[in-house]
Amino acid sequence: MSNKELYRQFCAAENTVPLFLKDWWLDAVCPDWEVAIVKNGDRISGIWPYRMEKRINISIIRDQVLTPYMGPYVFYPHDLKHSKRDSFQHETITALLEEMPDAKVWHVSAFPGLKQVGLFTDEDFDVQVRQTFIMPLHEPIEDIFSRLHEDYRRNIRKADKELTIINEPEMLQQLWGFQKATLDKKEVRMHFTQLQLQTIFDACMQHESTALWVARRDGEVQAILWHMWDGVQAYYLVGSNNPTAKDNRSMTALIWHAIKHSKEMGKSGFDFEGSMDPGVEKFFRNFGGKRQLYLVLRKNDSMLWKLKERLR
Repeated sequence: MSNKELYRQFCAAENTVPLFLKDWWLDAVCPDWEVAIVKNGDRISGIWPYRMEKRINISIIRDQVLTPYMGPYVFYPHDLKHSKRDSFQHETITALLEEMPDAKVWHVSAFPGLKQVGLFTDEDFDVQVRQTFIMPLHEPIEDIFSRLHEDYRRNIRKADKELTIINEPEMLQQLWGFQKATLDKKEVRMHFTQLQLQTIFDACMQHESTALWVARRDGEVQAILWHMWDGVQAYYLVGSNNPTAKDNRSMTALIWHAIKHSKEMGKSGFDFEGSMDPGVEKFFRNFGGKRQLYLVLRKNDSMLWKLKERLR
């Protein structure tokens, strides 16, 4: 049995595989993916799905479209003492690195919680740090609401009287259009196509892992948010205001709606999949989630690719 076949069986049986590493998600974003696997006894303890690309004859392993984390990922034994988790993580990541193919260029974002900076720098990776915000959902919803900035709480209360929010999957292309119009105004290039967006969304719909929340006022669309989840956690991946609507409450209301829905489904947290952009960072931070750091692993052993990056 190939690693890929074994991994498909594992994904079907293991509820804790993160959304962005599930086999069906990988099928949607890069059908030619492969996976490195290590075991602790008979149990899979570590995975690292990847796609080996070739560009101008240069081998590349990097994050795929609309996939914020692409990993290595560790599954801890249920009876492992907390004091031994770091050592187990180190041993598992070391074994995964030995299973990964050689590539000249790497650019991979790890999941929050991976802390083996020294291990990666020893392997000649340039380790950068980015941040997200994760809202814990174990408390009563009233306590979660109290953590929001007071302006957000006020806006949400007003929005409850003014907006209707429903799941409208058929509005996906409008979300793409809103996002493109917003980025065009900022002279920023879209990093995904309509077809890519639709393909991934359809896969999430097929696996009952998504909702597309649409906020309307008097029938007019104000904002749209793409909400998704796995067996453990929920995520905000793409959202946009209607660029022609003058509204400063709708996105706040949509995110709060998604947080409440995540809580109702029993998810442990809501990941904002945060941004280093100061304005976006402040907007997410004011929801009261916990700041979480994650590693970005980079390596470039190709002079030709270095030249290409300089010319961008």
